Amino acid sequence: MSTLAAKLAAGQLVITGELPVINGDGLATLERHLEPIEPWLDAINATDNPSARAHAAPLAVAIALVQRGVEPIMQLTCRDRNRLALQADLVGAAMHGIENICCLTGDDVTAGDEPEARRVFDLDGPQLIALTLMIGAGSYMSGRPIEPAPGFFVGAVENPGTPPFEVRRRRAEKKAQAGAGFLQLQLCYRPELLERFIAGVHERGVTKTCAMLPSICMVGSAGALRFIDAKVPGVEVPPEVIAKIEVSGDGDEACFELACEQARHALSLPGVAGIHLISFRKDAAIERLCERIGIPPRAEREQHGHSPSLAH
Repeated sequence: MSTLAAKLAAGQLVITGELPVINGDGLATLERHLEPIEPWLDAINATDNPSARAHAAPLAVAIALVQRGVEPIMQLTCRDRNRLALQADLVGAAMHGIENICCLTGDDVTAGDEPEARRVFDLDGPQLIALTLMIGAGSYMSGRPIEPAPGFFVGAVENPGTPPFEVRRRRAEKKAQAGAGFLQLQLCYRPELLERFIAGVHERGVTKTCAMLPSICMVGSAGALRFIDAKVPGVEVPPEVIAKIEVSGDGDEACFELACEQARHALSLPGVAGIHLISFRKDAAIERLCERIGIPPRAEREQHGHSPSLAH
């Protein structure tokens, strides 16, 4: 069992995050971004070509994290690989002790900077969850055995803030039924929509087996929020939120206070097991946010077994 899985099973507060994408100067860039965030995070995502733009492969980044004693969550998308390539990456991950896998369908290629790329989508997100669990249990999709069975802790993503909202809730339930043990939720700048989504899955009992981890993004300006609104698929930043940052007089501080407010709100919702922090190249903000809202460093939480309610 992965450490992340054990913590969630024990009802401990879990904080995940992700590195900025890695391009040139790879390992040095990874280490530079890792240093300020690693003491606060229980596991760190190795992202898979987010927004349909090519970057260092998630398997390579996840291996680098393992080598540095950090627990990775390796993302895999169906957009870029057929079932053979997905199985190869999963078995390759198991070779290096990578246990946490986050399964995504993937943004369409039209969201990225190479829209002429050929889509794959041999499988979809729930099918990839099922495939990952099959590999983890010791069998390729063809039925060929894998010995010993590698075992995986499988998660997925969902968007709580994009219509049709009932479809989103049902998709989350479907992913949990397929075997997802956690959902990292997409950014949501309308708190009432996050509340609605969490209430829906909690009332349906989904949170008993699948941990909800709402995402919080730390940026430094109204311009960055406009970029998210325009360029991040499935995320809307309301005009009034951007306007509030613009007139604040200190965009960086106003954005930080917005992130703190979002984190407190997310952790107050029944069924939320923790939060997923995205620093948008403001890595020191993770430590500052955790300290501001009362989340201890990872080592302290591991020692004392903090629950999500203790961070409110």
